Amino acid sequence: MMEWTDRPCRFFHRLLTRRALLYTEMVTTGAVLHGDRMRLIGFDPAEHPVALQLGGSDPKALAQCARIGADFGYDEINLNVGCPSDRVQEGRFGACLMAEPVLVADCVAAMKAAVAIPVTVKCRIGIDDQDPEVALETLASAVKAAGADALIVHARKAWLKGLSPRENRDVPPLDYDIVFRLKARHSDWPIVLNGGVSTVEAACEHLSMLDGVMMGRAAYQEPWRLLAVDPEVFGEPAPYASAREAALALLPYIERELSRGARLHSITRHLHGLFHAVPGARAFRRHLATAAVKPGACADVLAEALALVVDSPAAMAQTAAA
Repeated sequence: MMEWTDRPCRFFHRLLTRRALLYTEMVTTGAVLHGDRMRLIGFDPAEHPVALQLGGSDPKALAQCARIGADFGYDEINLNVGCPSDRVQEGRFGACLMAEPVLVADCVAAMKAAVAIPVTVKCRIGIDDQDPEVALETLASAVKAAGADALIVHARKAWLKGLSPRENRDVPPLDYDIVFRLKARHSDWPIVLNGGVSTVEAACEHLSMLDGVMMGRAAYQEPWRLLAVDPEVFGEPAPYASAREAALALLPYIERELSRGARLHSITRHLHGLFHAVPGARAFRRHLATAAVKPGACADVLAEALALVVDSPAAMAQTAAA
């Protein structure tokens, strides 16, 4: 979710669910150690619970970054062993590490020794010509022995040779059963499913067999779905009764960030999919897309866009049922 789940995105998503664990974009160890840390990994306290996702393969550097993340106040440190991009492969991190389970275990052990908060791993079921049954079990057993607190499995292979990063999100077939079998062998260890889960209802079905479900692109592209997380997963009321109310609650944050030099589009770009099957949804998106990018655009742009959406109990019910 690089360039997607940034600070404004996470702040907005927290308005839709109080309980879901949010994840940062993947940040490389080099960036954390040598870059502008506040810009790269700073976050608003309202985002809690929030996990820092790291990319790297040097145990010492990852341990340092994990410690930095813990000092920043993150609730979890996650090691990405699933991203298939060419740039990631060149840096020897991401999905290519599926071929080096011993190294991944060393990285986990180093991070665990450095912090008291949970350390987790996100992986694929295998890469290229690997046998997924063998590759996934080998990696899982290695990181579990190293002390990983949970394993998040994107239930697809990653083809590092022959498929683009975008194709790797859709072309390799999903194999949920392999994750279920992994959980059966490691019943005492948290296993989380990722990949292709597009609704909260589907997530709830998987939760009968697993310990968690990660929703990525569906949650980003249709954020209104997150309003169902707290009621359906945790049995608690949603923070707001409608997507419109949640968006209105974002206005003070927008005003604050604009006063600090942010551009409106950097925040409102995360709201384009907020309304679905509601009269005015297209006009809402169009207004944000055209007006929020203009120099000097202010919070009034969002208020104007929201005024284009029909806010009635029937319309909101239609959204919830879609």
